[in-house]
Amino acid sequence: MNLELNDLASQLIEDVSENPEDLRIGAQELGGSGLLLDFGVETEGGLEAGAMLASITMSGLADISTVYGTLGNHHWPHVAVQTDYPVAACLFSQYAGWQISVGKYFAMGSGPMRAAYGKEQLFDKLWYKEDAAQVVGVLESAKLPGRDVFEYIAEQARVTPADVILAVAPTSSIAGNYQVLARSIETAMHKLYELGFDVNRVRSGYGVAPLAPVAKNDLEGIGRTNDAILYGGRVTLLVNGDDESLAEIAPKVPSQSSAMFGKPFLEVFEAAGRDFYKIDKMLFSPAEIILHNVDTGRVHIAGGVRPDILCRSFGIA
Repeated sequence: MNLELNDLASQLIEDVSENPEDLRIGAQELGGSGLLLDFGVETEGGLEAGAMLASITMSGLADISTVYGTLGNHHWPHVAVQTDYPVAACLFSQYAGWQISVGKYFAMGSGPMRAAYGKEQLFDKLWYKEDAAQVVGVLESAKLPGRDVFEYIAEQARVTPADVILAVAPTSSIAGNYQVLARSIETAMHKLYELGFDVNRVRSGYGVAPLAPVAKNDLEGIGRTNDAILYGGRVTLLVNGDDESLAEIAPKVPSQSSAMFGKPFLEVFEAAGRDFYKIDKMLFSPAEIILHNVDTGRVHIAGGVRPDILCRSFGIA
């Protein structure tokens, strides 16, 4: 398969832009400055919009669906993600590793435009960058970007502003909430990368995280969506190679490996002065990891979910 991630994502955009009203979103051509897709800033969006937005962040290299699971004593919907391209879909595309800061506008940028930007360290370490004719990105923000944001991204990604496509949604929207919860595998993959594990050994992945209630504002949304993965995310990775390294790495992957584990994320965030960079990066990972060694047949399991913390975060009894 030819993994030109921006080309793959552009194919999804064609379907979305033809009938945006079907997803309850908005599409706007900015007159030479690219295409803006509003998934929840000034539009309602929905669950299907959320699944599509998540698919765009992963360049279409994953199956994303809503399934039922449990949350304490409750029957509860979960966001499920499955991919046979975990490095490309999660690390080269989905990971929100590009901070977009233009004037007073700020957003976390994800999607395949990052591969064209290529200035994050992981692209050098994993030997991947793209020269794209058109770039596709997803911005997590409560504000729609102006032309200056399109021009900035175009310059950084080496394309014209007209060849920039941006999909935008705040965390406190149905679609924005959903796409964050589709990051269970991504958090596991990034944790493995941070731990120095050879992520190319991961051949396939499946992950679930409980669907957090849509919050009334982005701050609460950040808390609930992080908690859903930190305390409710379950990820299974199919890995090749030796078992000794898997047995050693598995206990280091789940969120409980961090000293900050055990409190709702908003409490951790406030204690850090609302500065993400003061939070232990080892916290950002799923609650449970299961590693299947496809060469030996052995299984390595670490971590576990904490429905008590999730219920507290979600405001349910």
